[in-house]
Amino acid sequence: MGKDLKTTWDKVLNELQPNISVGNFNTFLKTTNLVSLEDGIATISTNSLILVDILQKRFAEKIKTAIKNQTGENIEIFLTVGEGVKKTKIKDKEMDSPLFDHIEDVGKLVKPLVGHLPRVRPEYTFSNFAVSSTNQLAFVSAQRVSDKIGESYNPLFIYGPVGVGKTHLVQAIANNVYLKNPDKKIIYITSEEFTNEVVEAIRNNDTSRMKKRFRSAYLLMIDDIQFIEGKEKVQEELFHTFNILIDNGSQICLTSDRPPHEIKKLEARLSSRFAGGLTVDIGKPDLELKTAIVKKKAEKFGFELPTDVALFLAENAEDTRSLEGLLLRIVTQITTRPEPVTLQLAEQALKSSILEKRQRLHPDDVINFVCDFYNVKTTQLKGPKRDAFLVKARQVCMYVLKQELGLPLVEIGNLLGGRDHTTIMHGVEKMKVYVEKQAQVSEDILGITKSIRG
Repeated sequence: MGKDLKTTWDKVLNELQPNISVGNFNTFLKTTNLVSLEDGIATISTNSLILVDILQKRFAEKIKTAIKNQTGENIEIFLTVGEGVKKTKIKDKEMDSPLFDHIEDVGKLVKPLVGHLPRVRPEYTFSNFAVSSTNQLAFVSAQRVSDKIGESYNPLFIYGPVGVGKTHLVQAIANNVYLKNPDKKIIYITSEEFTNEVVEAIRNNDTSRMKKRFRSAYLLMIDDIQFIEGKEKVQEELFHTFNILIDNGSQICLTSDRPPHEIKKLEARLSSRFAGGLTVDIGKPDLELKTAIVKKKAEKFGFELPTDVALFLAENAEDTRSLEGLLLRIVTQITTRPEPVTLQLAEQALKSSILEKRQRLHPDDVINFVCDFYNVKTTQLKGPKRDAFLVKARQVCMYVLKQELGLPLVEIGNLLGGRDHTTIMHGVEKMKVYVEKQAQVSEDILGITKSIRG
């Protein structure tokens, strides 16, 4: 590393250090180096692919701000694996941390992609996307669009709740198109960024440059398009851009948290354009899909996640984003203290986050889940009647309140109609036996706890 680069990076690290805990700084940042700073890209090396991902997710914005403060430049950062990679012992096997150890120069392989598509994550590919019945149609449609730009479904409109893979799919389209046509103009942008560019162009009386930028795209992808609702000037610009791109045979891909007709304050002509291609939804991932997703993500870090650990993470994740966050906690632990990935390690690593989630869950939520599952009213559950179906639901509720929230027996008794703590203790102990010996009760409780955990 040149003297100037080392001096600059030392200043960046000195600026970052007071705002980051000592443990995190020493683990994730102290061993990094600034390899190059050119063409608006700062290339930063570290000693493992795991650290690359952690730095990107946790510290990228802070690093960019610190570099800007030191150089006066707005830059994108590119993280890569450098020399001197340490061995990590996982499941009693030694393996190189980087996945690209067979490539002589990782930077040369990935940097052109980052430079050309600064907002698109290289790992968001079709091969890295876990498919199930909840997202199969969207997956197949995205593949078809990437193979036949402007010909199949235009626009492709993908909608669904947060963390189901919408961004992954549109960025997979971008990566696939770029590999085949690296000279084509590909733009990925959020609706907020698109809005800001339109507003700035109008304010600076420079709309011609902005129009040329978007209307010359071969592939235009706008994420979270629902946020343009009520913005008349932005919608007008998008409408005209939309028409020109369609006429030119270019491809448009949009994502949203709802279908076009449910986006309020959206011009009818624009809503009609959105619905003119293919509109496809992605549902929330089921337990099996979340398990498959976390196993795929673990492979990216260079290790095979045991099925029981993957299932444990899937049960405790509300969506794929939180799933990745849980996995990163485990990855961080084995990075700082290499050891086999076991269920016990996972439980220990996630103890605080799971406890926090359970603390956020109100006991009334659990009671409502149980009542919905058994189709009984809360007044019946808390009441004095001892019909067999009510006793079963009531005792299951006692068990779940104890196991999921860890509530004291007295508090559970008060929640369930003022029952004595000995009654609650009897019900909980009875359910513990049933969980082990009666498959139906075990399945009931598993179904309820899955619902509670999202």
